Amino acid sequence: MNDSVRVLIVGCGNLLRGDDAVGPILVRHLWDRGVPHGVRCADGGTGGMDVGFQMRGVPHVIIVDACRSGSEPGAIFRLDGRDAETPPLAGVNLHAFRWDHALAFARWALKEDYPPRIDVWLIEGAQFDPGAPLSPAIDAAMHRVADLLMQEVDAAIAVQEAVS
Repeated sequence: MNDSVRVLIVGCGNLLRGDDAVGPILVRHLWDRGVPHGVRCADGGTGGMDVGFQMRGVPHVIIVDACRSGSEPGAIFRLDGRDAETPPLAGVNLHAFRWDHALAFARWALKEDYPPRIDVWLIEGAQFDPGAPLSPAIDAAMHRVADLLMQEVDAAIAVQEAVS
């Protein structure tokens, strides 16, 4: 268990596919902005299995990614990680291994080191064309999510410190 990391923020998505890049771009934004002690940001890119291992022993994991639900571009959704796992893993290959598979994999692989709290933030994308930048609505939503995450992280760390 890594006692120094209290919150892990993982940005998932493909930097080369327009709005799908919102997770990794959010992580880079947070790195530039600066995060409090005890918070680690990770670019999960498209490496779902690695996401699972990075969660080992971390009390609170936050995953940010783009989605396509048919909602208004820039819509923000928040899910409990327990509701977002996609078991079973039978038949999943590494080319189709997403963060939801990573959660199911991590629960199996990490056992008692599986994070007790996982939040998933999804931002509705508008376009996923290769080489395109973030759409304006998705960029604005990404900044809103970054602000909300920092508020939540500050509160979570304060609670964790009060309990310890």
